[in-house]
Amino acid sequence: MEPQTIAEPASKSSLAPTFRPGHRAVGAIRSDAGPDPGSRSCQNALALNARSGSYRRPSMHFARWLSPFILSASIAFAADAPTVEAALEKMRRGDSTNALATLGSLLKEKPDDARAWHLRAQIRALTGDADGALADFGEAIQRNPKSPYLVEERGMLHFRRNDIEKALVDFDRANELDPRMGPRNWQRGIALYYAGRFADGRRQFELHQTVNSDDVENAVWHFLCVAREKDVETARSRLIPIEGDGRVPMKEVHRLFAGKATVAEVMKAADETPADPKARQRHRFYARLYLGLYFEATGDKARASEHIRDAAAMAPLDDYMGDVARVHARRLKE
Repeated sequence: MEPQTIAEPASKSSLAPTFRPGHRAVGAIRSDAGPDPGSRSCQNALALNARSGSYRRPSMHFARWLSPFILSASIAFAADAPTVEAALEKMRRGDSTNALATLGSLLKEKPDDARAWHLRAQIRALTGDADGALADFGEAIQRNPKSPYLVEERGMLHFRRNDIEKALVDFDRANELDPRMGPRNWQRGIALYYAGRFADGRRQFELHQTVNSDDVENAVWHFLCVAREKDVETARSRLIPIEGDGRVPMKEVHRLFAGKATVAEVMKAADETPADPKARQRHRFYARLYLGLYFEATGDKARASEHIRDAAAMAPLDDYMGDVARVHARRLKE
């Protein structure tokens, strides 16, 4: 599931993410090479790189995830000055240690700088300090309590840590702060599914369909909620029709849930990809994830577990749905 932008309120933190909830299969958003820093698919600055259970250290790919606002900034600063921009420059070079040190010095001088708290939260999440990241998000939110983006971003970090209830508290609060986020908040729908609130999840995905009508994944998660709320046959009869999702292997995934395709057809579509290994792995990841969810819905627990674990093992590190696979695999062990 992919990002979408809308006009943002003036109160939004300058380091907050572009308005992500919602997703549409268009142009660069679907590029398997990863989002262009100037495209609207840049998500959450640093925080979307945080992983459930374990966090990856920053790499040279860091700059891909900087928001367009940050990448376009042309603020002059001294190399050793404790500023947000100096910390960002260090992160662009992959130097998280000195970026954190810079932010620590800045926060001693300016403890009310919400941008600095936000960036440090994101870097801490990237470098494995999830508890520190959550504490810093709390500080940023305390100083900018009307920012729905900060609250939602913390909610996604809670989700990655498999703390579903806290994630839902933040998602609901973000929607209260900016009602425009409500229809677009597919992350909330997925959290509702894992919370066992299937009727609420169904309603969230129905609401999301009103702002994003061509995404197979939204239709599938709606199916999953209906299957758990009612039964598989009811879910199949209510499967949302989708025409415009050109991602591999989404057409075959939709046909599988409709009862019109086979598992072999889904895997074949995923395997018939360009020679680029990253593209092939991403396509196979999505095939495995949705095959696992399909088998879970239809009651084949053994095959569901096999595919979900495979999906979690190959899940992209720059994709929120990769976090979903990892969370699901963790829950299978509980």
